[in-house]
Amino acid sequence: MQSVQSISSSATTAIPPTGLASTGTASSAPAALAHYQIIRRNGAVVPFEPNKIAVAMMKAFLAVHGTQGAASASVRETVDGLTQAVIRALVRSRPGGGTFHIEDVQDQVELGLMRGGHHDIARAYVLYRDRRAQERARQAQPAQPETPTLHVTDGGRRVALDMGHLHSLIEFACRNLSADVKAEPIVAETMRNLYDGVPIDEVYKASILAARTLIEKDPDYTYATARLLLHTIFKEVLGRDITPSEMAGSYADYFPGFIKRGVEAELLNPELLQYDLKRLGAALKSDRDMQFDYLGLQTLYDRYFLHVRKTRIELPQAFFMRVAMGLALNEIDREARAIEFYEVLSSFDFMSSTPTLFNSGTLRSQLSSCYLTTVPDDLDGIYESIKENALLSKFAGGLGNDWTRVRA
Repeated sequence: MQSVQSISSSATTAIPPTGLASTGTASSAPAALAHYQIIRRNGAVVPFEPNKIAVAMMKAFLAVHGTQGAASASVRETVDGLTQAVIRALVRSRPGGGTFHIEDVQDQVELGLMRGGHHDIARAYVLYRDRRAQERARQAQPAQPETPTLHVTDGGRRVALDMGHLHSLIEFACRNLSADVKAEPIVAETMRNLYDGVPIDEVYKASILAARTLIEKDPDYTYATARLLLHTIFKEVLGRDITPSEMAGSYADYFPGFIKRGVEAELLNPELLQYDLKRLGAALKSDRDMQFDYLGLQTLYDRYFLHVRKTRIELPQAFFMRVAMGLALNEIDREARAIEFYEVLSSFDFMSSTPTLFNSGTLRSQLSSCYLTTVPDDLDGIYESIKENALLSKFAGGLGNDWTRVRA
């Protein structure tokens, strides 16, 4: 078996310049991957270059099969296919763009080789990584310099990352969960994916992604992930960064303003202003935010919370109270009934259907889940029914059409 280092030049010449040329996707790959970057071991951030993945894989193949493998079309095709599989796996983990640590990329290469059944190649690649790690350890200085301060961009200003705030936020997210749910792995993975000058919102996003990767290790990490997501929702809605203790006490002050803003934005029914908003705000129970798992809260954020120009204005407990207020509009003691509805919704003892959650309390009080219509036996009636179906679908609800009257 040849060493990987001895065949570096052969591998480089054997790979097409793009690393994806033989697939026909090379021209589109750079544009598609322009939003991705690599964090090197020294903390530097560089562009994501798929060609380097292909070169690394070819080196591993040549280490096992010898330099004659470089001329083999089957080897080049295999490397090309594995490279694309690795890229797809990486992009799936960051669909909106972002950064990958170099170690994560190499982990995906190992996984791709194993899944492809190339166990000898994977072994050579693992041994190569181990040798390189040992070389880096030997070359390291005995006395490491003090870790430089990591800076973030916050509101257009470059400031030092507040590690105390980040630690307290993650520790709060792990509080009162199983003993195996700890803050340290989340902090370590978060810091590994940061770089100097990273936007502060990306720091919080990195902590969510770091916690999410641990869910398969312990299911309770789903609650830690949800709490980190909750912090970013509060930040977006309130327009400022807050501590975990402030999150718990902010609902009562926020709620009346939320209803007024929703009415001004023509999202909420003006009749909601007739409620005793202070009484309803005081009835909100912030501790029930802790019941959400990650998937549930992410779904509410993506699909249900009201927003103005793509900025969310609705917090989880305000969402449940808004739904309850819409349901209680015609009740005699509307505040008491709204609080009753809120209690069963926010405790997950009962959950309304999707149209109710979407529309209750808004200007579109369409709360039904299903509709059955009869299609008349004439051209105007048929197309009018299609139009009505389209309008009903716009605001949620299942459709059923009775075509009995239409002649065959």
